[in-house]
Amino acid sequence: MDTKKLRQKILDLAIRGKLVPQDPNDEPASVLLERIKAEKERLIKEGKIKRSKKTTKTSDTPHYPYLLPNGWEWCKLEDIVSFGGGKTPAMDNKEYWHNGNHLWVTSKDMKCSHITNSLMKITDKALEIMTIYERGTLLVVTRSGILRHTLPISILEAPATVNQDLKAISPHIKDLSECLYIVIKANEHFILKEYHKDGTTVDSIDFDKFKCLPIPLAPITEQRRIIAETKHWFTLIEQINQGKSDLQTIINQIKNKILSLAIHGKLVPQDPNDEPASELLKRINPSAKITCDNAHSRKLPNGWSKCHLKDALLIIMGQSPNGETINQINGIEFHQGKLYFSDIFVQSSNVYTSEPKKMAEKDSILLCVRAPVGIVNIVTRSVCIGRGLCALKPKKGNSKFYFYWLQTLQNIFERKATGTTFKAISSETVKNECIALPPLAEQQRIVQKIDELFSTLDNIQKALEV
Repeated sequence: MDTKKLRQKILDLAIRGKLVPQDPNDEPASVLLERIKAEKERLIKEGKIKRSKKTTKTSDTPHYPYLLPNGWEWCKLEDIVSFGGGKTPAMDNKEYWHNGNHLWVTSKDMKCSHITNSLMKITDKALEIMTIYERGTLLVVTRSGILRHTLPISILEAPATVNQDLKAISPHIKDLSECLYIVIKANEHFILKEYHKDGTTVDSIDFDKFKCLPIPLAPITEQRRIIAETKHWFTLIEQINQGKSDLQTIINQIKNKILSLAIHGKLVPQDPNDEPASELLKRINPSAKITCDNAHSRKLPNGWSKCHLKDALLIIMGQSPNGETINQINGIEFHQGKLYFSDIFVQSSNVYTSEPKKMAEKDSILLCVRAPVGIVNIVTRSVCIGRGLCALKPKKGNSKFYFYWLQTLQNIFERKATGTTFKAISSETVKNECIALPPLAEQQRIVQKIDELFSTLDNIQKALEV
């Protein structure tokens, strides 16, 4: 079940008057608009808000996107709310920050529908230069790098100040907060597409356009029914998501257990007729030192041998080409890290170099050697690799077997990583890591069994997403 689409469908039904039935006895929204207008005039006369300036964008004959049910009215956002902004008090002024106890909300706090706390707080002294917004105020992030993907919006549950990346939306009648939240969330994709502005530093929302967002206003009693029904459905969706998350955790745990059984020789039975791994190692690398064979250790299954990665794999550390040779048109495909990794196979990077330094051959395993360390993928074509990767090519055997084995080494590589700026592992760390190598025939059986079991688990996961 695609719960994101279900959530969006509920929001769409809500703002079109199709989520709950209409009641002809409800006071029409036109009366509500008159009350809001009177309240707005009162606030203007008392000097608490300023009258908005008339612009070409606030036309007297706006276009509204669809017909509304009886009793509903179209209006613009600026008709029913007032707007405010925020700022950051001087960070080096201890009078503003030391032992502060007033909420100062930033985009980092905008992770849920209602805000009750903030990561940073300001003092009474800072309040002298800040605007305080009351409970029920809506906050919207209008300047941030995340605005290409989502529009964070929340409702204040306590008075707060905000920083410059947020805009405050204060309804003239506080009962409108939840309703406006639903309308804005329902229009999230529209706002991000139509009101988006590219900035030199960060993306932003064209707030002059945002002020004119068309609002389908329902009668106040129907708004309450819509809010209750929406919350009911969203609670069910959260329960579904939690169930999916729990099952996903279980699936990941099962996969890890399957890999653990595989590398300990317990996933498939051993066959005494298989050529021992020691013979395989002698054939692919006569100089290899077999540090531990089953003749000397009871810990290894029959026919298995312990060796270093360098004994079974050709290992090539990446080296970045000259930056001037990198382009997006032609040359050798270039990879620097895990950006184009998928579950198993490396996707096309659409980045090329005309002068590659280090190459990963087809069917090599690419290993991230710089943060994040230890993540692996198989490349199905020859590519150039930069310093963030190394390539491991089996001297003999199945690439997928080593891919699965290397997945079990991620935590080990992470522990061995060093560095102050970013964590990394050296070529010696990779080359000298030990593995227990099964016979070649058993490698094939292990891969076949893992693929079979993982396919079943992946089908369960896909069923959840339908």
